[in-house]
Amino acid sequence: MTTQDNQSDHPQAGTDKVFATERLPTAFAFDDQVASVFDDMINRSVPGYSTIVSMIGVLAERYCGAGSRIYDLGASLGGASFAVAHQLPHEDFQLIAIDNSEAMTSRLQTRIAATPFGDRIQCRHEDLRDSEIRDASMVILNFTLQFIDPAARVALMQKIYDGMRPGGLLVISEKIQFPDPQLNELFIDLYHRFKETQGYSKLEIAQKRAALENVLIPETLAAHRQRLTEAGFHSFDAWFQCFNFASMVAFK
Repeated sequence: MTTQDNQSDHPQAGTDKVFATERLPTAFAFDDQVASVFDDMINRSVPGYSTIVSMIGVLAERYCGAGSRIYDLGASLGGASFAVAHQLPHEDFQLIAIDNSEAMTSRLQTRIAATPFGDRIQCRHEDLRDSEIRDASMVILNFTLQFIDPAARVALMQKIYDGMRPGGLLVISEKIQFPDPQLNELFIDLYHRFKETQGYSKLEIAQKRAALENVLIPETLAAHRQRLTEAGFHSFDAWFQCFNFASMVAFK
């Protein structure tokens, strides 16, 4: 997959200035303001994001043969969905992209309509906790689970497991915590320095961090492993990590 391949999927996005001016503390939301700059925001906020997305496509190429059904849960503007669609060497697949933000799904539907994948990518505006997962060869949660109420995560993982084909692949990308407080603080500091190198001011970093408090709730890799193992998944491990961000795979 090349950058040129995906230019039509990712039209020029606005620059993220959501937290650039002082504002009253409000909880972060995937509203129209965020959706309009999301491509810029996610690429400048998550170290290695473009690598994670492109490699999700490569994983799909390996594990999603003809007749596959693929779910992108929390699809936002379809980064992972389009990576998969471009990478698969066949056209015999169905991809269901689900997001509970109307601002995201309305834009994603427009993007899908501008690609050759309109008959293979289905966009749904719904709460993924209520979504049906059926006969899935691959399920993707790319920086999605962290926004789900922790009390609902066990049931969601079990539903996903039950809705997957034997041998199906689950990909989860998340912001993570570390059990060692010193390491946890180090990686948070390094991450904030990374954001500064991406052009974010200290004010932007501080205000976004406050907005995400109690909205984005990270966990340790061990907590993810335990939950997935209890649901029935096996061969769990992190395949990508940079600071306090990781992408994991597990198999049914």
